[in-house]
Amino acid sequence: MDKIIVFLPAHNEEKSLPLVLHRIPRTVDGHPVEVIVIDDGSTDGTREVALKHGARVYSFDRNRGLGAAVREGLERSYDHGALVAVMIDADNEYPADQIPDIVRPILANEADYVFGSRFLGTIDGMRLYRLLGNHVFTWIQCLLLKRRIHDGQSGMRAFSRMACAHAEIIHDYNYAQVLTLNLVRKGFRLLEVPIRYRVRETGKSFIRFNYIHRVLPAIWREWRRSVRPLPIEARTLRKEDLG
Repeated sequence: MDKIIVFLPAHNEEKSLPLVLHRIPRTVDGHPVEVIVIDDGSTDGTREVALKHGARVYSFDRNRGLGAAVREGLERSYDHGALVAVMIDADNEYPADQIPDIVRPILANEADYVFGSRFLGTIDGMRLYRLLGNHVFTWIQCLLLKRRIHDGQSGMRAFSRMACAHAEIIHDYNYAQVLTLNLVRKGFRLLEVPIRYRVRETGKSFIRFNYIHRVLPAIWREWRRSVRPLPIEARTLRKEDLG
């Protein structure tokens, strides 16, 4: 059980998906990398493109939402024996070649849950309303968790095997805020790593102006749930797993 699994939630991403898959490294520090694509009810050639590039594909029969796709990706990664799972958006906005940078803190047992942080790195082309929205939702997470977070909406994250096992996403529409609240409150160690970010050149973002009305109730629901820190043995990788 030494593999790293990279999973990509994808909805109608046949044009950008090959660009991402091409940049995913085949190994990270001697650990083999496998790729899973969660096809979220695509109506274009997303599934065929993923299979052509050697990815394992799991398809929904309808568009269920990003939260549902990330939940599926975490579960499939765990089931397939991932030591570390990496989630990266399929829209080519995030640097797949920097996957080693967000995996290494987990391999070094310095973190359990790692963000690729755009606001600690570089940002190219983000519109003002997206920039403000990112800051607002990140501020909400900082307020609730009473800790500094720079990029709470990042679409590039790494999870230890135990974080995969215990992560809960209560909202099918999105995952970003509720997942972080869930894992950090359970005691998983969060770390942010600088990454490069460039706004997508093809396809469409799922985020619309009704985003806030759909996400805020989910944040409230997650925060109201009774969540306690897990015992350290339930959230820490064993030395023999890390090598």
